[in-house]
Amino acid sequence: MPREVVIDENSGFCFGVINAIRTAEEHLRKHPFLYCLGDIVHNSEEVRRLTSMGLRIITNEQLHDLRDTTVLIRAHGEPPETYRLAEKNRIRLIDATCPVVLRLQKRIHDEYHTGGNKQILIFGKKGHAEVVGLLGQTDNTGLVISSPEDIERIDFSRPSKLYSQTTQSLERYNELIGLIRARYEAAGHTEWFSYEDTICRKVASRARQIADFATRHNVILFISGEKSSNGMYLYNICREHNPRSYLLSRTEQLREVPIDDNDTVGVCGATSTPMWLMEEIAAACAK
Repeated sequence: MPREVVIDENSGFCFGVINAIRTAEEHLRKHPFLYCLGDIVHNSEEVRRLTSMGLRIITNEQLHDLRDTTVLIRAHGEPPETYRLAEKNRIRLIDATCPVVLRLQKRIHDEYHTGGNKQILIFGKKGHAEVVGLLGQTDNTGLVISSPEDIERIDFSRPSKLYSQTTQSLERYNELIGLIRARYEAAGHTEWFSYEDTICRKVASRARQIADFATRHNVILFISGEKSSNGMYLYNICREHNPRSYLLSRTEQLREVPIDDNDTVGVCGATSTPMWLMEEIAAACAK
């Protein structure tokens, strides 16, 4: 009798990633290739599938050498200097920036240009593509806060406003807000600190959903690329609720996972994990 394997119906690509991939596929059906600035999604298997169709992943350094061609901007978004360079080099941009990220970029841009002496704080992963784009809205003067220890870099003699990378943990963001507010209170300037809730609700709700999913199965196979910050965040939630949670990025790794014949297996993934890969691994596990 086949082992019981269930795929989490809430897992898989978010809207921003779906849109970027669909946009790339539509272009590649009409053209032999398409440049993409950075990995279109933080999943090596999906990138491999798209590169076999003609997608060419390039770096920001390589972008400087291109002329008179077309380049896709992925869902993570880009800083203003990328658009200026594209115009200078006569590059046509296909902008697939996620609408949630675009709105956040505009909010930070507007605050930076109207906020006077206010510090712009961004809670996120240093060097992450989305964070690079957000920092660009401040002419790279914003301060990235990745951990509570980074709070020491804030100048508490000046006002500040805090935003979050859209794929960060809501719990960690709220913790950070409390710590920064306490420091301003201690300095006697509580009114100098403000923040906006800029975490994507698709990501925030996934944390609760995946915690529940992890408790309903003996073994959890969490499918994600190792570059995905969202993936690592959700995988750690799985491990907290089910110690028999395993991180896989491709089907071949399944042979390394200890699974008994009578185990029920749950397959889930990040907002950057393709459904076809979860289905492939689930089918292999069920045999």
